[in-house]
Amino acid sequence: MAGCKVVMSFRSLLLRPVSRSVWSAPLAAALMFGMANAAESESESANEPAPAESAEDAGTDDAPPEAPPLSEEEQRIADELIEKLDEGTEARAMLDAILTGAEMGPRDGWFALSQGTTRYTWEALSARYDLDQDGKIVREEFPGPDADFQRLDRDSSGAIDPADLKWEEHALAGSPVTQLFYWGDEDGNGKLTHEEIAALFLKFDRDKVGELSLDDLKAAFAPRPPSGPGSDGPTREMLLKGLIRQEIGAWNEGPAIGETAPDFTLRTHDGLEDVSLRSRHRNKPLVLVFGNFTCGPFRAHSGNVERVHRRYRDQAEFLTVYVREAHPTDGWQLSVNETHGVTLPQPQTQAERESVAQQCQARLRLPWDMVVDTIDDAAGQAYSGMPSRLYVIDRAGVVVYKSGRGPFGFKPAEMEQSLIWLLSEGGTASDPAGSGTRATSSPGASSEN
Repeated sequence: MAGCKVVMSFRSLLLRPVSRSVWSAPLAAALMFGMANAAESESESANEPAPAESAEDAGTDDAPPEAPPLSEEEQRIADELIEKLDEGTEARAMLDAILTGAEMGPRDGWFALSQGTTRYTWEALSARYDLDQDGKIVREEFPGPDADFQRLDRDSSGAIDPADLKWEEHALAGSPVTQLFYWGDEDGNGKLTHEEIAALFLKFDRDKVGELSLDDLKAAFAPRPPSGPGSDGPTREMLLKGLIRQEIGAWNEGPAIGETAPDFTLRTHDGLEDVSLRSRHRNKPLVLVFGNFTCGPFRAHSGNVERVHRRYRDQAEFLTVYVREAHPTDGWQLSVNETHGVTLPQPQTQAERESVAQQCQARLRLPWDMVVDTIDDAAGQAYSGMPSRLYVIDRAGVVVYKSGRGPFGFKPAEMEQSLIWLLSEGGTASDPAGSGTRATSSPGASSEN
């Protein structure tokens, strides 16, 4: 397994005390989608560099309180993980982050090491399309339709340039628009209906006058006082159990850009058909969507994936692979799941997983096939698909796009960009432009859409 080398004594980490007050604060806050200030606080903390600690600051009263050393159960799980996880891998880096009390933001653990990668780097694209080598691709140099060019020209500058390939906003980044969406999406299916928007209007109309003033909206979006770590913040033991059960993510790292996508044959959620990967990319490129019902970001972004499908359903195949639950009631449960009525234990049998997948499909109503991973997580492991991930595979079965690990790396718009470039060259990655590089993602940055 490839990864960034972790140079540290893990035995010493086991003895390092950690404060629960800072445990996974950004990730827990961002996952609490219904809270007005949660996404905003996570976004702001991700953008602000940590202040440098001076010699005077060290050991002051402002230092976080130390927590007790690992409990006996935590020690047992950590020892088992150290034995099983190779040094230098993403999974070992995640263990490191848990044991050192990292806040589990987009810069921590395997999130920092696992960003979106694509075959379609600027170097590859400019060599192929920038005919006059002026540092940009204008409409006349792009072979696809106008609508695709406009989507690739993200800043509407009239040309595609390196800035259009940068994806600095992670999938949980907050904004007033994000808050508005999560407030309104009452059933948690990643889409707002007319009825949900009308209900949201009534909530904002505090005086019941049938209209909203500027101050009404300002009051709705006013910052809330910090709520503290909250019930959604996981304990250290919860995270260690989530890692050893591979609920918070798979240990494997999945195929890289330019590698052949591992084949699988899985049954559809309704039990009516066995679907192989090979059969789905034979005639068209394939978008693979990994996710599960209890993963809030997967549900929230499912509407975005559906929009990509609506635009390219005649040119590409889409397939959802239903994987292990991220936030079951017997693991790291989230209050937002309780709000949306998504409360269930981790399935222990194939029939139980299929039943939950049927509930998920009924809620999200995705207009393409969903297959259910085997209870031993064979596909989820092969693709590092837990808790959520996106791939684009060409007709030759080669990976041309791989998102970062969910939840932070689950970016449908980033995926769509690579799909457009693939379709512009006929649906196969015919230009072997190296092994692929990051899709110019910055895990700690955020920008307003």
